[in-house]
Amino acid sequence: MADNARAKRLADLIREVIAQKLQRGIKDPRLGSHVTITDTRVTGDLREATVFYTVYGDDEERASAAAGLESAKGILRSEVGRAAGIKFTPTLTFVADALPENARTIEDLLDRARASDAQVREASSGAAYAGEADPYRKPGEDEDDKDAAGE
Repeated sequence: MADNARAKRLADLIREVIAQKLQRGIKDPRLGSHVTITDTRVTGDLREATVFYTVYGDDEERASAAAGLESAKGILRSEVGRAAGIKFTPTLTFVADALPENARTIEDLLDRARASDAQVREASSGAAYAGEADPYRKPGEDEDDKDAAGE
């Protein structure tokens, strides 16, 4: 079992090698400049690597990029093995990163909260206090109340 620092270094190396190879080495039109490698994780035994990626575009471009990555998996793995210089090159698994969808969901929730706040602000703009404007007693008011009551 390898230590976590070695797994982290290997993961960083895999991410860099795959990103460079996608940018300059793969001639597949499905893997254009719209594919971004976001993260890489390697198991503790250094046998398997999960590569997370995002694709900026519609669902059709995401599907074609996934197919392109699967077809280029062998070339990418051999390039990682050449760069890493280790006995066993980890197998690569490509997973679409859910980060853009999560960010979009959060943005939608924030927009709904802003709209709700605007409605509350609009409804309360002409409202008056239910009681007095300042419901707290101030020092010295108790004496004034006693004098007014005739005590």
